Amino acid sequence: MRYNSQNINIQSLSSWINGDYTTVDVLRLDRIHPVISGNKWFKLKYYLEAAERTGKNTIASFGGAYSNHIAALAYAGREHELKTIGFIRGEAHSPLSHTLTAAQACGMELVFINRSDYRFKDAIIQTHADPGWYWIPEGGYGPEGARGASEILKLVDVSGYSHILCAVGTGTMMAGLVRTASANQEVIGISVMKGNEALQKAVDDLLDAGDQQKQHRILHDYHFGGYGKHPSNLVRFMQGLWENEQLPTDIVYTSKLLFAVKDCIEKKYFHKNSRLLVIHSGGLQGNNSLPPHTLPF
Repeated sequence: MRYNSQNINIQSLSSWINGDYTTVDVLRLDRIHPVISGNKWFKLKYYLEAAERTGKNTIASFGGAYSNHIAALAYAGREHELKTIGFIRGEAHSPLSHTLTAAQACGMELVFINRSDYRFKDAIIQTHADPGWYWIPEGGYGPEGARGASEILKLVDVSGYSHILCAVGTGTMMAGLVRTASANQEVIGISVMKGNEALQKAVDDLLDAGDQQKQHRILHDYHFGGYGKHPSNLVRFMQGLWENEQLPTDIVYTSKLLFAVKDCIEKKYFHKNSRLLVIHSGGLQGNNSLPPHTLPF
């Protein structure tokens, strides 16, 4: 897969700067590619290379009806001339979500798994064992995904930032960021799921002993009720962020991340003169579940 690095830029949130904070910048990974946007390109990179290197003809993975991972994988599979199969959490609904419709349009075969069976992914993999298939864990979680995500902070000069902030689903991108961050930087993850205290271990499991000693933590107070939940105050925040900064966000990940950053600034969570770099991980198609014209972008 290729992307145009010239599309990536850092956007300063000028309206957020106050006397105590030097910079609040956003690394716009969402501009990498219209479909394989944000961190998805990096998390898939080495899985796809491994599939091709080992002569596989099919890539299979897991995800939900609004999964950025599923949408990106379907497109990437088509680009690499690999068949893709998505094992989707929950029953099939008509019409399909915009995400699954787009995945189908890219040639992905969808297999729906009820929520109780979906928990037993190892059993699903064993049932569908095929020597021509290459399995990618849900969300790209794993060493290959973290290896790809570790390249994100190499795109631009991040040496002057005190904090790197990102949304956390599986923990793959956060692990990659911790791998590359310097010892004097703190990586802060914002969990988008309710009560997922296992996330810290999930991140640390992808780090070696040295990287585990780096400064990193996960905040669990900004899930807004759970994964994909988007109460009216979050939607209003997204609308205001666009009106004031022309920064598009999604209801699942980046809106909660940016809300958390702003709230932490207002509560003086960071020390004076902190320089914050927020990672915009892309993937806006979750917004398609909102009523038309809910968002101005």
